[in-house]
Amino acid sequence: MQATESRPAGGRHPRFSIDGTWIDARPIEPGLHIVATPIGNLGDVTLRALATLAAADLIACEDTRVTRVLTARYGITTPLTPYHEHNAAAQRPRLLAALAAGKAVCLISDAGTPLVSDPGYRLVEAALAGGHRIIPVPGPSALLAGLVAAGLPSDAFLFAGFLPTKETGRRKRLAELAGVPATLIFFESPQRLAASLEDMAQVLGGARRAAIARELTKAFEEVRRDSLSALAAAYSQEPPPKGEIVVLIGPPVAAPPAAEDIDALLAELLQANGVRAAAEAAAAATGLSRRELYQRALALKGKP
Repeated sequence: MQATESRPAGGRHPRFSIDGTWIDARPIEPGLHIVATPIGNLGDVTLRALATLAAADLIACEDTRVTRVLTARYGITTPLTPYHEHNAAAQRPRLLAALAAGKAVCLISDAGTPLVSDPGYRLVEAALAGGHRIIPVPGPSALLAGLVAAGLPSDAFLFAGFLPTKETGRRKRLAELAGVPATLIFFESPQRLAASLEDMAQVLGGARRAAIARELTKAFEEVRRDSLSALAAAYSQEPPPKGEIVVLIGPPVAAPPAAEDIDALLAELLQANGVRAAAEAAAAATGLSRRELYQRALALKGKP
């Protein structure tokens, strides 16, 4: 990309502007470019995303009014066309025709990474069937932003999108996910948050650690962390919060082993180890307090 100080008059130019400096966008290859856009703070857009949007022949977006805020901020004049769940069936053939004509088409959502809780995957599926290239342009993602701020285990996580709106369907879906050994991530609306948290506490267990991430990257960003039961109780007493919400729930809380199982494990370890080593090994195996296991091992050691 090459920076220039002024924009030539007349026609559409494949370039974008940052703080008054115009930057030429190099040509991009034909195909469907899946471009992530900011989830709130417009400064989070990547340089590659701006260059791709500027160089494309067409941008398919959920709401042209929302996307125009981004394109106007960076001086991008690529034509926009709406593509959302209500017009997808009618618009998909037109986008596929553009791809067949050798055009570079960008797919974006109102915020974040496309295909996450939107109909974009059907377009990708159809484009692949037509032999067109899919080019991901990664960037902001609300579920990942929530995950890194939640303070919950991140080595394994499951994104489950939006839960059913009715209580029966919601509880059934939660029951299906209850045993998944990973952090669960959901999107939720402000109006349903309190009811969903109550169902989560009832079905998944109120002791599970959780976080509610709201308005991520925006001026009023907030992350509340507590047990599911505490969060459910708090939100039941408050008016519905504002903004986009990500709900994150830590993995299932393992039930502690029975006392007789702990004694059996310690007795076995004491056959070949001293009290301290046996307690340390038992703590590593069970996750229980090493000090408590040490005292229990001492008691077992003193038995006939």
